[in-house]
Amino acid sequence: MKPNLIATRFLGAETVAAMIARKGIAPCIAGLADYIRDDFRRWASFDKSARVATHSPHGVIELMPVSDRALYAFKYVNGHPGNHRFGLSTVMAFGVLAEVETGLPLLVSELTLTTALRTAAMSAVAAAALARPDSRRMALIGNGAQSEFQALAFHHLLGITQFHLYDTDAAATAKLLANLGRLGLSARAFGSTREAVCGCDIVATLTADKSRAAILTPDMIEPGMHINGVGGDCPGKTELHPEVLRRARVFVEYEPQTRVEGDIQQLPADFPVTELWRVLAGAVAGRRAADEVTVFDSVGFALEDFSALRNMRDLAEELGIDASIPLIPELPDPKNLFGYIPVLPGLARAA
Repeated sequence: MKPNLIATRFLGAETVAAMIARKGIAPCIAGLADYIRDDFRRWASFDKSARVATHSPHGVIELMPVSDRALYAFKYVNGHPGNHRFGLSTVMAFGVLAEVETGLPLLVSELTLTTALRTAAMSAVAAAALARPDSRRMALIGNGAQSEFQALAFHHLLGITQFHLYDTDAAATAKLLANLGRLGLSARAFGSTREAVCGCDIVATLTADKSRAAILTPDMIEPGMHINGVGGDCPGKTELHPEVLRRARVFVEYEPQTRVEGDIQQLPADFPVTELWRVLAGAVAGRRAADEVTVFDSVGFALEDFSALRNMRDLAEELGIDASIPLIPELPDPKNLFGYIPVLPGLARAA
């Protein structure tokens, strides 16, 4: 037997939380942002497809695959806005990183915490390319589980110094206000979306309800504003009024997926959008003028999880974490799978 060749690295939620604590949340987000940029810049190297979704009245369960010539990755993730009633997170996820040559699963990892990091990192990567460089004030509309990570990413990676907060759930805003205060970040709660976005350079919408909504309307948009639409991420779920999109330059991750799931699902199929990788690779310009309005219609794409899994694998190695599970049978004879089962003599004999 060769257990070292068969063992699969395993990163559970407690292990990942400890890794993030040791490394620091801000350095983790910054490192993940670097991995995302690197992978998006080699966009053509990947075999890509839209995620496979199973919808129900309660939410959605999705599988998100992607691969290059060396590694294959997928994420299992759900989105159930009512899960708080059961003491469960709205989003729960895990992922696998495997070797393309053999199919051997190299890593199984939680992706609930990691998805929060990678979503924040992706938002910051997009805003760094699309927002005004002098942006300092940001509105967070929707103050749930993602919001602290977004604030940290934008503070440390883009230099945002003031946060305006609004959520229909006042308790969520109070939670975020308290957490940001403990982190030393300047934040203020507002009584409406309109009040919160006023005077902001960047606006992030992070709502969870699975419904067609117009959280941002054209009269709220100011010249030069950048919008990260993060919460509209499945068919029938939107956050931006269609006219907001029509008046802006719109950027997406993977156009075939965003056409179905993003805010642009409200618009004709020929509505012009630009895939963000083209900006990151230097093929097209991002922001072209200080007064231009830009939108990143973010739905979450498998390549970001590929980056996240690689990043967490490498961070585990850096920190000396070597936990593993015997996920695959260790077979002296790979053709004798039956021999792995301890069958007693005569067990299959007819009665």
